[in-house]
Amino acid sequence: MKSVCIFCGSKSGIRKEYADNARSLGELFVKNNIAMIYGGATNGIMGIIADTMMHHGGNVIGVIPTIIADRELAHNNISTLHVVESMSERKTKMIELADAFITLPGGVGTMDEMFEVLAFTHLGVNEKLVGVLNVNGFYDSMLAFIDHAVAEEFVPAHVKNQIVVDADPKQLLTKMGLA
Repeated sequence: MKSVCIFCGSKSGIRKEYADNARSLGELFVKNNIAMIYGGATNGIMGIIADTMMHHGGNVIGVIPTIIADRELAHNNISTLHVVESMSERKTKMIELADAFITLPGGVGTMDEMFEVLAFTHLGVNEKLVGVLNVNGFYDSMLAFIDHAVAEEFVPAHVKNQIVVDADPKQLLTKMGLA
């Protein structure tokens, strides 16, 4: 079984399309026998995709730090839940478990997770693909920033080449070789 870690919001955002695309991606993961690793919470886009996958019989692995689990946000109705001590330990565990990554709309925590994976690519620690589900152009400015950083020679081109972008969940999985 392939495993993909998703980075996404603990909020749902203002557009219905964010939740709709999370549901679609969750259904595609189940259809393509992909285990999902994620932040382990019940709220926002995280909870939507986890609930969708569990409803369809998917394999969902959550990794949540105690500070968040203690707020009663831990998703106890998933396949496996790892409770760790810190946010740093959470990222390390999710990166360790995943074969690839997909970033959905989210905030600074989502960006932190994705950029840590890209930093590891920059350093040669891993060469795992990072998919970006660019719903409604949510990540257009971030992608432009990465292009700018490559052009200014702060980021090597091979890091940009590890990023696969599409606005459609099925097309994204196809481009990543997962569907």
